[in-house]
Amino acid sequence: MATPAAAAGAPATSAARAPTNPFAQLGQGLWRLLTSVDFAVVQIIFLASLAAVGMTLQQLPDFAARSPADYATAMDTIHARYDPVLGPGIVNVLERLGAFAIFKSPVFGVALVVLVVSIVVCTLDRTPRLWRDVSAVRVVQPEPFFDPRLPDRAAMTGVPAPDLGRVIRSRGFHVKEASTEDGSTYVYGDRHQYTKLATLFTHLGLILFLIAGLVTSRFGDELGLVIPEGESRTVQNIGSPDLMLVKNNDFEAPGFETGMPTDFTTDLAVYQNGAEVARKTIRVNDPLGVGGYTFHQNGFGPAPHIVVKDASGAPLWDAKVPMLGSAGGDPYETMAVPGMDLGLQLLLAKDPVGEGVLVVLPYRITGTNADGSDQVQNFDPVQLRRGDTKVSDALGISVGLVDFGEYTLVIAKRDPGQGVVWSAFAFLIAGITITFYRPRRRIWARLTRDGDLALVFRADRYVNVDREFGALLDELVAVRRPVTAPPPAS
Repeated sequence: MATPAAAAGAPATSAARAPTNPFAQLGQGLWRLLTSVDFAVVQIIFLASLAAVGMTLQQLPDFAARSPADYATAMDTIHARYDPVLGPGIVNVLERLGAFAIFKSPVFGVALVVLVVSIVVCTLDRTPRLWRDVSAVRVVQPEPFFDPRLPDRAAMTGVPAPDLGRVIRSRGFHVKEASTEDGSTYVYGDRHQYTKLATLFTHLGLILFLIAGLVTSRFGDELGLVIPEGESRTVQNIGSPDLMLVKNNDFEAPGFETGMPTDFTTDLAVYQNGAEVARKTIRVNDPLGVGGYTFHQNGFGPAPHIVVKDASGAPLWDAKVPMLGSAGGDPYETMAVPGMDLGLQLLLAKDPVGEGVLVVLPYRITGTNADGSDQVQNFDPVQLRRGDTKVSDALGISVGLVDFGEYTLVIAKRDPGQGVVWSAFAFLIAGITITFYRPRRRIWARLTRDGDLALVFRADRYVNVDREFGALLDELVAVRRPVTAPPPAS
């Protein structure tokens, strides 16, 4: 019975064990939080919710961060898609909350970092216990442990001690032996003892996957480059060190004229600091990799070569125009006339005999309607065939179609986390493979002085205990020797 003094002193002893340093208390609280399963579940639900939003709502492309104009253009596309459904006000709120750039938002990045830290802390907290489980083995077990009424137990006689150890070793077990004062011999066999440590590989793989996602989302880059044949585009922003640009030397799409292309390839050259550093004919699933970027063939389309001149004959535009839009199933695009308040709507069609015709509709924006839309003044359209030029004295311009051309759509992707992903994949596969295909098996044997043998077989899941234990017992039966009775007393 405890004395009052002892009882009164118990709380004081417990209190003395608690840290009094506020920083120690804070660290202990953070450690408990980061190792909490409930907190891990909350983190996963939160990240999954953010990811669901990011996969549901259209996300801003990477090029939107290159300049304010690119951002405005990308947001115009998003407003056009969601304003009729959600309304402009809700779309503006979602924009301010970063819902259209979830995977690059600070909230998503911080959540990933916290999850990585939690997994690391949980792994560190679990590793000592995991090591004790696999390294600390008990060869000598108490009498009730060998009770034959329990599952996976067996008993027999006539097995010599040397043969017992030899048979267990022949099954791939690492054997330890011990003797007790009563003359009993204990044999312990362990196969794949350190398999459970493979979970550390799995945890490391998961950590590296999250780190790769974080690195890619923060430092990766992906943009689409629309490159007409014979022209080039910069990959980074103008003024970036070691500026890289790509040139479409030649584009081939057999069958494009009939609307049934059988293949499409681009002779792509990459230049850095003015010098060609790589060149390759790329196609789908056969990209070009150089300078940390991978250039994928993604698409193509028409790009007629147009020349626009003013009344004096000075050129205002002399280049190909990639037609990225569609109207009535035909390629469509709009362009502004440099130096004038005019625009051109371009529609590529075919005449009755199947020849290409470019319909050009000049227009001018004259104001804004009450609903915020532009007031547009359209002028007479003209049709151009290859080599045609049409002059509009009223507008003071001439428009000519030099030739029909094509553009190629190349995706330039820089993924600094790609190497980390492969390492994560290797660790994850290694951990899973070891866990599933090398499960741990253990056997305890007790051989008494009288020759009585008791056996216990234990194994992780994925092991057919009946088959393996049965095979071991068959080998032990095969080495049994007749038990000779002790000579009668004289």
